[in-house]
Amino acid sequence: MIRLLVLHHLNQKVLTMYGISKEIMSVFSVLTTPSLGTLQPALINLEKEGFIKSQKTISEGGRRSSFYSITKDGKLELKRIILEKPCENPVQFLPTSRVKLACADVLDEDEKKQLFKTLKLKAESIMIDTKNLVKNSDFDFYERMVFDNLICEYKNFITLLEGFERAGNN
Repeated sequence: MIRLLVLHHLNQKVLTMYGISKEIMSVFSVLTTPSLGTLQPALINLEKEGFIKSQKTISEGGRRSSFYSITKDGKLELKRIILEKPCENPVQFLPTSRVKLACADVLDEDEKKQLFKTLKLKAESIMIDTKNLVKNSDFDFYERMVFDNLICEYKNFITLLEGFERAGNN
């Protein structure tokens, strides 16, 4: 998810590592809070792979700074990450999918439709699996409440996706 967040913010403007961190925190802090220790290796790897480039500068105070920008290949990688197959881990599916949806502005209309359809199918599959688990298990009160809540989260997520689909059709 960190690669997606970095590329998304660099697609909007040139930033330092600290600037990227601040942007991620200001927009996505309710979904994720990556540390600078997570961000730095991601930037190094993205630059090695040619998805971003850095320009080193020295401020008036003599402090070194690196400004990062996205490359043409980075823009393609951003789209690829958003459109890649959804996470198979149900624990990671919702937060990762929410971030992808928040970054979907870089996609064209057909790509958005593809994203919505793919995420909806996976969400429906997880919801059905969860319903079957609840139906076929002898859960205590607390376990049942947790799984019922999870089913509600997936219903809400599917409703969100259907709203995006309808908005795209108008």
